[in-house]
Amino acid sequence: MRAPKLLIVSALALVACGEHSEPARDEGAQGRPALLSKAAVTSSPASAPAAFGVVGGISEQVASEVSAARDAAQSATGGDPLQNVNASTTGAPTMVIRTGQAFIEVEKVDPAILKIRQLAAQVGGYINNSSVSGGRDQIRQATMEVKIPAPRYDEAVGSLSTIGKVETVNSQAQDVGEEYVDVTARVTNARRLEERLISLLSNRTGKLDEVLRVERELARVREEIERYEGRLRYLGARVATSTLTITVHEPAPIIGNNPGENPIAGALRRAWRNFIGLVAGIIASLGILIPLGLIALGAWAGYRRWRTTKERGARSE
Repeated sequence: MRAPKLLIVSALALVACGEHSEPARDEGAQGRPALLSKAAVTSSPASAPAAFGVVGGISEQVASEVSAARDAAQSATGGDPLQNVNASTTGAPTMVIRTGQAFIEVEKVDPAILKIRQLAAQVGGYINNSSVSGGRDQIRQATMEVKIPAPRYDEAVGSLSTIGKVETVNSQAQDVGEEYVDVTARVTNARRLEERLISLLSNRTGKLDEVLRVERELARVREEIERYEGRLRYLGARVATSTLTITVHEPAPIIGNNPGENPIAGALRRAWRNFIGLVAGIIASLGILIPLGLIALGAWAGYRRWRTTKERGARSE
């Protein structure tokens, strides 16, 4: 009887142990993720999404991850993308922006304008801006801005003598190769940072404000990339096309006559105009001289009368 009783007591004890040990495993299962979450945040950023909602201070964690992504993108080329150039670039390319101004004397402006248009078409360029000025007392002149393919700039300058008498030609060259390399490096570094932020965003499953923070950083980087790429396109277009501003004017008039006018006929016309102006001035002055003359005449007549009266009085005495 004792043996069966011992067996029954042992069985009841095992069942009781099993019932009490099950909650212990549940507590361990519930406690283990908290421990793993803390370890994941401190040891590996890749395991951080599993800890979201459990561990506090996630905003600082997101900021540190974004900063780490930026530092990794910078270290790929050896520094700040806004200050350093690409380490793989050994030298700046030859990129020169050429501009020039030319002043030409011509007999007539209109045929000269046609010649400039023909010159632009000959070198594969086009007229960008143009203006023509001239009046009754002004010399007629025209200014035209010609866009020319850079390899044919010298050819265009050499052909200016076909338009008229070349007075002055000024050419300037601006080397933008260093700036082009610097902006290219900024684009490369910004794209690396963009890739790392996209990777970080794809693994982000935490709070909404943390996801929005990464998205704002990504939007800022993409805006920088668009700005840099726009600058590169601008520099490329300026280098590929040179600018030559041509000003043509007619000869200066002799003794001040209008262009194309006979100088003798012009001198006679000016003399006649001067005579007419003198007569008109005399007539206009009569409006002042006549009243003054009448006043002076009245004063003189009064003085004579007074003097005559005085002399008569002296004789009578």
